[in-house]
Amino acid sequence: MTDAFNPLLAPSPLPYGVPDYAAIEPAHYLPAFQVAFAEHRKEVEVIASREDEPTFDNTMLALERSGELLERVSLAFYTVSSADATAAIQQIDEQLAPLMAAHNDAIELDARLYARIRALHERLDDLQLDPEARRLVERRFREMTHAGAAVDDAAKARLTDLNRRLSELTTRFEKNLLADTNELAVVFDDTSELDGLTEGELSAAAEAARERGLDGRLLVTLTLFSGHPYLAQLTNRGSRERIMSASRARASRGDAHDNGGVLLEIVRLRAERAELLGYASHAAYITADQTAGTPEAVRSLLRELAAPAARNAQAEKAALQRLIDATEDRPDAVAAHDWAYWTEKVRAVEHDLDAAALRPWFEAERVLRDGVFRAATLLYGVTFRERADIPSHHPDARTFEILDEDGSALGLYVLDLYTRDTKRGGAWMNSIVKQSALRGTRPVVVNNLNVPKPAEGSPTLLTLDQVTTLFHEFGHALHGLFATVTYPHFAGTAVHRDFVEFPSQVNEMWILWPEVLAEYAVHHETGAPLPADVVERLRATETFNQGFATSEYLAAAWLDQAWHSLSRGEAEAVADVAAFEAAALADVGLDEPAIPPRYSSTYFAHVFSGGYSAGYYSYIWAEVLDADTVEWFRDNGGLTRANGDRFRRRLLGVGGAKDPLEAYRDFRGRDAEIAPLLKRRGLGA
Repeated sequence: MTDAFNPLLAPSPLPYGVPDYAAIEPAHYLPAFQVAFAEHRKEVEVIASREDEPTFDNTMLALERSGELLERVSLAFYTVSSADATAAIQQIDEQLAPLMAAHNDAIELDARLYARIRALHERLDDLQLDPEARRLVERRFREMTHAGAAVDDAAKARLTDLNRRLSELTTRFEKNLLADTNELAVVFDDTSELDGLTEGELSAAAEAARERGLDGRLLVTLTLFSGHPYLAQLTNRGSRERIMSASRARASRGDAHDNGGVLLEIVRLRAERAELLGYASHAAYITADQTAGTPEAVRSLLRELAAPAARNAQAEKAALQRLIDATEDRPDAVAAHDWAYWTEKVRAVEHDLDAAALRPWFEAERVLRDGVFRAATLLYGVTFRERADIPSHHPDARTFEILDEDGSALGLYVLDLYTRDTKRGGAWMNSIVKQSALRGTRPVVVNNLNVPKPAEGSPTLLTLDQVTTLFHEFGHALHGLFATVTYPHFAGTAVHRDFVEFPSQVNEMWILWPEVLAEYAVHHETGAPLPADVVERLRATETFNQGFATSEYLAAAWLDQAWHSLSRGEAEAVADVAAFEAAALADVGLDEPAIPPRYSSTYFAHVFSGGYSAGYYSYIWAEVLDADTVEWFRDNGGLTRANGDRFRRRLLGVGGAKDPLEAYRDFRGRDAEIAPLLKRRGLGA
């Protein structure tokens, strides 16, 4: 294939530079990457080999202008590799991982480039730069130092080997998990086994089975986390147990998809890399360049929250057991697969609320347009119009153009709602095009969810959890859309990992906000609004089951810290994944069999194949800011344009161009306080 026939090597003809996926074939990707790697290396070589005095323009600005083709090809490919990873795409991903690692190291560890940036950093006060340009020098210098640019040549060679091998292992981890998640999807023969599911959910299960050639049967696909939304509804205890057991077994069965050995090698190599860079552990290495600063600060917060969370969870467990004992002829002890089901029974008894029965009021299209979009319009003045003429990466993905209040085009939002065998689990936001004034690009962002797709003609009815996920991921999308920066390095959500979840969590507050809820929570058949008394009971139960929710999250966050706080010697001594998990959970007091970690190690994609290694604590860390911000909105009039403008201008709009805690103080007027978080999660004294 010649370059002339590769659509990735020329700017896209589509609006906003959206990749022309209709013209792109899998065979185009690797050749395009090879050309883009070579072009980027050539651009950086020109900068690094200069013999004149480094200036901001000839070094920093030139570096920001470099790599445009590689970024375009990368964003196009990684959108597909996560959302539609066919066998051909997975094969490319495996081949690409070590090539990308080697390319990044060749630039990040280049001593000549580092010397030029260091020289600028040393005379930073004399350069008279504007704040964003000054931060660019500071961050580039910090990031290259953190990557190892200052170590000797022997250490750099070993770093390159470690990074290459880690890229291969994390790619394999994700591939194993996707394969085993598909393989362990639970097949049922009769609808009676799935009693409790709605017609739409049964339709989705039948459609999923049909797509795999299992006509007449029903298939329940697994979610990324340990549990499953259906566990709250299924009356058949055996069916609940089958689903939970399958979920918990993923990538740990000793077969070709087992991730045990993969993650042990990842942990050992990350620990070795940290030692090589002068850190006691991978957690110390990661947190050194986050707002947390140290793993001790992270573990202190997690321990502070674990004890009251575990205490509340035990009280919740006792309430479940009392109801089981009172209503079942042959009561069983509460197990992990029982918790969600009996929690809904307790909720119905104590609060007269059936969360599963709310789905007819949460039809996906209405939630999107009259909930998610409407909240953004009321708060920020933006409007949305669907653009069927702009295709995206998959037929299920829909594209919307976002217009600012003055009618000017802001960017594109792509929603890929439904689950499929080629999509990795969970939900996430990613960019296809990043905003940059320097490059003249406007943002294109994608939200991916994994909602089961009903049969043709059936409505997509969401659970309250799925509504929350959609609002959450759209918060990330707004961050990516609103960030307005000059330099590509700071585009969109390019902020510290333990800050990036903050804007997305704030966006969840509008779910039950009266002006928003009244518009989208409408019965899909009758048009009746969600009854006011139900809304009040929803608000009154915001801390209900928070002992469980906080415990399962903290257990996963602690596992992440436990694995990544190991020194090199300690990491090399670990041989049994299950035993290590058990000891770690016992250490923090979260070893409750009825509440498994939200993610166990072999399917903990966030930390072993995603970007959250030693960083899963970020959600609760950012929630301190989130809860404090929600309090600010409530104290200042709530959903108003003035409040939206302040949040957009001072926080969302700065991207990575400002220290995140400085941006927070600029918005809030002070540092965040933890009290609102403790109140929200019912963790007060």
